[in-house]
Amino acid sequence: MDRRFDRAYYRRYYGDPRSRVTSRAEMDARGRLIGACARYLGLPVRRMLDAGCGVGLLRAPLRRALPRAAYTGIEVSDYLCRRYGWLRASIESHRPAEPYDLVVCYDVLQYLGDRQAASALANLARLTRGLLYFSALTQADWDENCDQSRTDADVRLRSGDWYRARLGRHFREIGAGFWLRKGLALPLWEMEVARGGAG
Repeated sequence: MDRRFDRAYYRRYYGDPRSRVTSRAEMDARGRLIGACARYLGLPVRRMLDAGCGVGLLRAPLRRALPRAAYTGIEVSDYLCRRYGWLRASIESHRPAEPYDLVVCYDVLQYLGDRQAASALANLARLTRGLLYFSALTQADWDENCDQSRTDADVRLRSGDWYRARLGRHFREIGAGFWLRKGLALPLWEMEVARGGAG
């Protein structure tokens, strides 16, 4: 896995304007959205984790949106950890001394096999005290949404239901990629919670 995520991989998918999969503007908007959701919920965020942070496109937007929160980025890529100073850790096994108020796991789990991905999802429940922002490329996304010429095809494509079934054990889905830890005393209006996400 580490050898796959080398300099050439990140140059192709994040550096080269002709083949990159996202832009700074898109990730800046995503970071603002995540921060706005946490603030809207009234969730105090002192610690946030960017799990599989890549080249760090969310770091600056998240820090601007949530300036009082300490940011931790973890990565399995030796290349990225050396270049950016990320903590070398996997989503499956990262065990900090205490959980994070906010966890972001954006477009990472499609790179893991089913058993690894299920283990990572279970660990996300241990890592998240409050709010989880989660996204993974699904089969429907591949078929209908993504630009296949710019998207890495060497991934495990699953259904959204596969992820939802596992996330739903510990979180309630509130929409737009946001999942709230079950048992957290933050009131949400019925229409703010995705169908099946109540409870």
